[in-house]
Amino acid sequence: MTRSNPFVTLLVAASSASAFVSNHPSTGVVTTSCVSNPLVRMHRRASKRGMELNMSDTKKAAPQVNGEELETMLQEWDQPLVVDAYATWCGPCLLMAPEFEQAAEELAGKVRFVKLDTDLEPEMATRLGIMGLPTLLYLDKNDDTEAVAEGKAPVAVLKERIEGALRKQSIMDLCDFHFFDGPQPTQLS
Repeated sequence: MTRSNPFVTLLVAASSASAFVSNHPSTGVVTTSCVSNPLVRMHRRASKRGMELNMSDTKKAAPQVNGEELETMLQEWDQPLVVDAYATWCGPCLLMAPEFEQAAEELAGKVRFVKLDTDLEPEMATRLGIMGLPTLLYLDKNDDTEAVAEGKAPVAVLKERIEGALRKQSIMDLCDFHFFDGPQPTQLS
């Protein structure tokens, strides 16, 4: 008996779903050509009822930020911060996105989670030293308040950089370790 990896299964499903969605060349309207795709069926049912599905209207626990917004967050510190540097074309990034969002929902009010699209913000990605995707940055407030006040040290301190997709539990375990004095995770997945 072989065990299937749910992340691989999700990637195949995501790839298959995208194969049935295309833009009309002259109008730019998104069309679909596969009725068996559950997202297509859901969209068609909603359209028949006069409802529009707009995913951007939903409030995200881990919102996308631009470079300027991230810079502000790093200066005006209120909570520990986890940054997901990703790209829309990156398979592992797409696989980790729901895991990251679920971790953000569970730690809401304790840790701030944000997403940075490296294709839209190449300058900030370069400043952060992003070399692989996805990259998670665990940042906390610098404890050396005197040096920060004198301008000798940054407000935020990088606690850890992880390149590669993680599951929700590993994301949360790293938050517990870096921000709440929890045990160091022995294995990440």
